[in-house]
Amino acid sequence: MASRRTALFLLLLMATARAQPGPQGPPAVGVQPAERRPVTETAEFVGRIEAVSRVEIRARVTGFLEARLFQEGGEVAEGAALFRIERAPFEAQLAQARANGASAQATLENARVTLARARDLRSTGAGTQVAPDTAQAGERTGAAAVLAAQAQVRVAEINLAYTDVTAPIAGKIGRAVYAVGNVVAPNAAEPMATIVSQDPMRVAFTVSQRQALELRQRYESRGGASAVVVRVRLVDGRPYNQVGRIDFIDTQIDRATDTILIRALIPNPVRSAPGSSGDSRELIDGQFVTATVEGVEPVQAIVVPRAAVGQDQSGFFVFIVGENNLAQRRPVRLGRGTAEMAVVEEGLQGGEQVITEGVQRVRPNAPVNPAPAGLPAGRPPGTPAAPAAARPPGAPAPAPAASR
Repeated sequence: MASRRTALFLLLLMATARAQPGPQGPPAVGVQPAERRPVTETAEFVGRIEAVSRVEIRARVTGFLEARLFQEGGEVAEGAALFRIERAPFEAQLAQARANGASAQATLENARVTLARARDLRSTGAGTQVAPDTAQAGERTGAAAVLAAQAQVRVAEINLAYTDVTAPIAGKIGRAVYAVGNVVAPNAAEPMATIVSQDPMRVAFTVSQRQALELRQRYESRGGASAVVVRVRLVDGRPYNQVGRIDFIDTQIDRATDTILIRALIPNPVRSAPGSSGDSRELIDGQFVTATVEGVEPVQAIVVPRAAVGQDQSGFFVFIVGENNLAQRRPVRLGRGTAEMAVVEEGLQGGEQVITEGVQRVRPNAPVNPAPAGLPAGRPPGTPAAPAAARPPGAPAPAPAASR
């Protein structure tokens, strides 16, 4: 009985020894060289589209609105007729001013005749000096009255012209605030309509003081504002197909937000609207967009996959494979990159083997088993995978391996 127990105990020990795994080797990691390549530097900001010109249409004279001559929401040309105010009262004022002018001209001519007679009498010695002096004063008064009457005629002509309200700029006009039959006046609370210019438009965005200094240091030696372009991404994520140029940088920093205003001009041509017979423009005054400041020419920079970059309290870092396949931690300073790639401004020289896969299993100064990213550890690049074992006809396919 005791011998049986001893044999059973030995069998259990052997089974336990077989179940325990052997010593594990260094963790398998995927590596990729830090490449120096041309990179287009970008910086994104929240922006808003603004019209270059915005004009509120207001009446210049008081009168009844007689006609609206435009389509609300459409585009109008410069000088196009928009509204017509009742003309009859202003035509009557002009006729009265012209009549007053004719009367003043007749009075002036009579004063000139009187002056000539007084001078003739004075030359013969039959008259006194008082008569020519009085006649000359009357002639000058008549001349002044003629000038005043002519001015009244000009005012009446201007007021009559103001009954035709025209567009001072080309652009898209909004809704008509006043319907036909209402009284409009220069001091009305609301404008009759508003016109905003369409092409080009402005994209305005604010930049923090720190970002403004970074942009200045980056592009000042390359030409300043002329070294960058501004691209726009719409709220639905679509990139706008036109490129803008910075035309204004504010001279003051907003003390409340510690930001500076930047504006760029960007074309806004007419495009055919899908599914409609009319034309439209992509950019609309007041809409929010994402403004991307992009360098005109790419610069040489060290680029690594974004998955290789870690971050802790001390900042960003990457792991590289050093001598004897030891993992080394390198602190790095990042520049502007993309969602997939990170630009390393400091910390790497280029050519280092950066660990991009299996980073979570890496410890500083610990050995690793590197392989090119995307290949299993231990298999040289270009080596085909082992062929799958043949299975008998009708046998079920093996279950797929779980991804790590």
